[in-house]
Amino acid sequence: MERKTDGGSGPIRILIVEDDLDWIKAISAFLNNETDMLVVGAATTTDEALQLADTLPFDVALVDIQLTAGGHEGIYAALELHQSHAAKIIMLTSVTDEAVMTQAFTAGAVNYIEKSRYRDLPAAIRTAYRHPAAMEALLKEFARLKREEQLGALTPAEREVFELIEQGHTQSEIERKLYKAESTLKNQVNKVLKKLGVRSSKEAVELVRRKGLFRRGDKR
Repeated sequence: MERKTDGGSGPIRILIVEDDLDWIKAISAFLNNETDMLVVGAATTTDEALQLADTLPFDVALVDIQLTAGGHEGIYAALELHQSHAAKIIMLTSVTDEAVMTQAFTAGAVNYIEKSRYRDLPAAIRTAYRHPAAMEALLKEFARLKREEQLGALTPAEREVFELIEQGHTQSEIERKLYKAESTLKNQVNKVLKKLGVRSSKEAVELVRRKGLFRRGDKR
């Protein structure tokens, strides 16, 4: 998917994704007091955020992990934003959980700030926007490791088949390319699907693309 950006001079444009309207109002006022920052929009759900992001240029997104009571809906919002936009993502939370932090970085976030530390946000936003190279290098390596983790159970032959599927080749094309009989290829594909815990080749590719993070509502 094409990653959208709209660079240029001017204030750092901020999108807030948060379900607490009072917090949106307070943090918007706090950030707008910074001479180099401007809150350009706010959304309370993942769907609202994605719709807004498609029409509104922004440089940094502040995404609350808990967009739903007791859930981590913000992880999915961050992942969707990261896969379609070049903006930097900073996750906000009121809880500290190492597993959730790992998921946040898996989704593409460059930082993770507790809401009680909201005074750290201006500095975090400037760093994410102006000096992203170091974190992006770490995230790239993290993404590589997550991919290896997901594909680690596949044999070399199964991985070769998966990577051709990932590239968009049809079954008949893979048969010809690898000189495999139809029954042999089907058997290998079935093993790939079983090891990845999915029902179809499309799901397998999607799961690896999403670094192991399931879609909203998926039951695994």
